[in-house]
Amino acid sequence: MITTVDLPAPGPLWRRWATLAAALTALGREDSWTVGPAGAHHDDGGGSWSHLALVEGDRAVLWGYDRDYSATTDLDPPLDLLAGAPAWLPWEELARLAAQDQLGYVLWYDGTAAWQRVSYPDDVEDGLDSTAGPVLGERAAHRELEEFVFVRGGHGVDTPAERAAVAEAADRLLAGFGPEALHDLVGRLTGVSADLPAALAVAARAGLLPGTAVPVLPPGRRPAGRLIRKLSEAEHDRLIWTAMREETERTRPVPVPTGELGALVTWLRGRAPAGDGRCSLLVYADDAGLTAQPGEHPPADLPGEGRFDAFRELSELVRRLRAAEADDTCGSWLFLRVETTAGTVSVDRRYDAWPSWWADDGISGPWRGNLRREVGARAAAWHPSWTTLLNPEVAYRPA
Repeated sequence: MITTVDLPAPGPLWRRWATLAAALTALGREDSWTVGPAGAHHDDGGGSWSHLALVEGDRAVLWGYDRDYSATTDLDPPLDLLAGAPAWLPWEELARLAAQDQLGYVLWYDGTAAWQRVSYPDDVEDGLDSTAGPVLGERAAHRELEEFVFVRGGHGVDTPAERAAVAEAADRLLAGFGPEALHDLVGRLTGVSADLPAALAVAARAGLLPGTAVPVLPPGRRPAGRLIRKLSEAEHDRLIWTAMREETERTRPVPVPTGELGALVTWLRGRAPAGDGRCSLLVYADDAGLTAQPGEHPPADLPGEGRFDAFRELSELVRRLRAAEADDTCGSWLFLRVETTAGTVSVDRRYDAWPSWWADDGISGPWRGNLRREVGARAAAWHPSWTTLLNPEVAYRPA
């Protein structure tokens, strides 16, 4: 379903964007607000960005992604941000980003109506405000220009009178871009020598100066096929975990006893909750993480011990044991259960299957990326049947 969105028309958005890009370039900074033949771009340098492109026929497209706030990329069930979108969009770029879960929002303006996008719940953040906020309103753009002067520009005069003068200069520049208005804003800086020719070159490229034209893209073409996410990240995880629970553990040579196993057993007996040597350890481990669950006789904390001291010691002992028992051909175990008494010890290792004694809380478990590395380190003959499900393409369907 398509919905309308209350945003400024493409013209004001483009004017503000290009003004910010020119002003920032005057300060010798071209790292966040830019303008080029493919449109206007904003990038925070940390994985969040926004892009505005003008398209022939008085049309426009606004798209972007925020690494923290684009919740639209991991909705359960998945959301196709391009469902029902018009054919004239820059489909090649948008489809590529969507297939990589790097597309938080897409809005289009067809020249006759308001901005439109795919519908999603009102309480779901898409990252638009956090990535394109400074151009969505005149006051927001004004604040961004003031930030350029006093923060990025390091202006050394910060008085009420100077603040008022900067505010007036910012208003004039936003109302009508020109060399004099630009100089009034950035030429006053004390810590930076403004590069006005570079800034004016940006303004010319953006079509802000007389005799220059705004860069406009030709209409795009809807692709014959593209990948659409059919499984959310959580659904993909649960698919693999289900397959792991149904997997049959294959017989491997039992690792020879090592000093690392002896050290772990000694540690467990020393922390037997009843003081009788009975202690249980349940862990999941891979090269990147380790998780423990309480068994029938979980290790007890010692008097005066910090909250995480015991877990740190346990983690180190388990990692040493796992490394000592690793095999170049059949790999390393993923799940481990060790149960001790005063005179006995039993060890259960699982390389392929999710054991019945490891509780599934439904939301956490082995991460796919970690499992891919674990399985990839094994010889092909020792790959479990769920290996194919680790492929990211499993979560997508062609359309």
